[in-house]
Amino acid sequence: MLASGEGVEERVRDLADRESGCCSFFTFSVTQALGGDEVQLEAEVDPVHENVLNAPQERAGSAAESGGQ
Repeated sequence: MLASGEGVEERVRDLADRESGCCSFFTFSVTQALGGDEVQLEAEVDPVHENVLNAPQERAGSAAESGGQ
């Protein structure tokens, strides 16, 4: 979830479109949360590409465990 504000949803949709052009195995969906205070970006991949989707989260977890170094 991302904090909403003027132009946020449009920028998120633009990013999703550009990423889809670069990495066609990603499927993105962008929705405005009820109440309009958050924008949700979801990314999905087929099972063959799950490692690509999970890699940033795994790297962030490894960095946190090592003290960010």
